[in-house]
Amino acid sequence: MPLKVAIQMDPIGAVDIDADSTFRIAEEAQARGHDLFYYTPDKLAYEEGRVTARGWPLEVRRVRGDHFALGDPREVDLSDFDVVWLRQDPPFDMGYITSTHILDRIHPETLVVNDPFWVRNYPEKLLVLDFPDLTPPTTIARDLSTLKDFKHRHGDIILKPLYGNGGAGVFRLDPNDRNLNSLHELFAGINREPLIAQKFLPDVSAGDKRVILVDGEPVGAINRVPATGETRSNMHVGGRAEKVEMSARDREICARIGPLLRDKGQVFVGIDVIGGWLTEINVTSPTGIQELERFDGINVAEKIWQAIEARRA
Repeated sequence: MPLKVAIQMDPIGAVDIDADSTFRIAEEAQARGHDLFYYTPDKLAYEEGRVTARGWPLEVRRVRGDHFALGDPREVDLSDFDVVWLRQDPPFDMGYITSTHILDRIHPETLVVNDPFWVRNYPEKLLVLDFPDLTPPTTIARDLSTLKDFKHRHGDIILKPLYGNGGAGVFRLDPNDRNLNSLHELFAGINREPLIAQKFLPDVSAGDKRVILVDGEPVGAINRVPATGETRSNMHVGGRAEKVEMSARDREICARIGPLLRDKGQVFVGIDVIGGWLTEINVTSPTGIQELERFDGINVAEKIWQAIEARRA
């Protein structure tokens, strides 16, 4: 049966229709006969016992420069919908957290994907802490002495904001680097959040593997290779996507984390694996669908909607 689907996302006019996973999710929903409604996070509200959003009926099409059409603007009660997609990009700040609290009030009667309670409690760089044997040495701290001790033990480290995304603010500090104090001062002047540091994995030069899981099951992977002279492999900062096969280690990692993701309503997840080590579990706004579909000739968006439709049934 057709579903009423609302999508909470960043402004749709700016998306790259050949790369954006949210666009692909909307495109597949439309092809399956579902009705689409679109709104931006700032239009979500709690009003006297109702969870509402101001937005537009949406139609998408794979035409560059003309990839969407909007109906007349209106306010809707999100409890009248079958599915709400929580798809705005991080940073995972208090605005994002507030969205999860508001959407909690309609879930699971209205299926929110991914489950907002567990998105809030499992942000990407924290859920990996449940699997220390699968991850590289890691510390999360605001205290400079703790970060210095970690760097002294491991020599070559990656330092990044705990709730950042897209490769922004990621620094490699090799054994000869003297910038930890300055970077700590810089980040401390921006916010009061801790930093995360991980032992640098040289295998990143061969790529950072993004494995896509749907309802806890792996469906495939892409490799993201850093640009020349760059440590970060994120495609936002020039990383190149290439075809790659899943390894036995990738499947071992997925077998360990998959049941937890499925149990906690994390339908669409992207994990990052470097040299056989799990570095992030992305549940807020994972990407990589379109690249995987092109490389492997599979319909990942279809698998996602099949999982959602099964949950609604």
